[in-house]
Amino acid sequence: MAITKDQVMEKLRTVNDPELRIDMVSLGLVYQVKIDEAINDIFVQVTLTTPGCPLIDYFMHDIHATLKTLADVGNVKVQLVFDPPWKPSMMSEEAKAELGIEE
Repeated sequence: MAITKDQVMEKLRTVNDPELRIDMVSLGLVYQVKIDEAINDIFVQVTLTTPGCPLIDYFMHDIHATLKTLADVGNVKVQLVFDPPWKPSMMSEEAKAELGIEE
């Protein structure tokens, strides 16, 4: 059975920033999701709020481990990028409200 982008995004909503306690999808940290439906390989391009974030290893491991729990998943590749740079406007309205960010 083919894995869908919605399934991947749902799983990524369980990966929380341990400091902010908000999921990475709501924070706007997921830039791209691609799935090779023939073999259920997943490619995810993500960013972090800052390039020097001390939680890089935590996030990379947690993303990979979380996506590997999908049924029939093939390989999982997570690419960390910083272009375009993350900015608060990328967050969901709910995440902005939770953090008290107004635009």
